[in-house]
This record gives sequence, C-alpha cells and structure tokens, in this order.
Amino acid sequence: MAGKAELVDRVAELTGYPKTQVAMTYDLLFELMSEALAEDDKVTVPNFGTFQVTARPARAGRNPATGEAITISASKSVRFKVSKNLKEAL
Repeated sequence: MAGKAELVDRVAELTGYPKTQVAMTYDLLFELMSEALAEDDKVTVPNFGTFQVTARPARAGRNPATGEAITISASKSVRFKVSKNLKEAL
C-alpha cells in the first residue's frame, strides 16, 4: 500500500464509507496539515510521528560544474520525527 488510491480503497473497505467520502476526507486531512505547517505549527499524529518546519540558514557553496563560489539561499523544510511506537513496530 503506497499511494492515495490504495489508502482510500482500504479505508473504504474497512469502514464501509463510500470511496468519494474517504477521498475527500484524505484530501482535507493533508490540506489542514499543510496549512498548519505553512504557519510554522507542529503537526503531531499520535502513534505515528511529528511533522515540524525547520529553517536552513543561507550558506556558501560551490557550483560543481565550474567550481565557482555561490551563495545558497536560506530555506525552510519539513522534518519528520517518527514516534516511539512506530519505531518499535518497525
């Protein structure tokens, strides 16, 4: 089970809810998580893990093709920390 279609099919099968309703719920869940992360909030999913925005400062780098020194811009990234329960299950 790897993608949205497989997850939606499986949840619909287990719950008896229509696939369209499950798909809308799936989309809404990830939309809400994205909105929270865009506001620099932490998103914790119990027994799964935590998503958190981290900032990367600007830094010096090199163009590998020319060797020219460049400045790599500051950026934000999402980090995921696996929960203890999921780590133990793996």
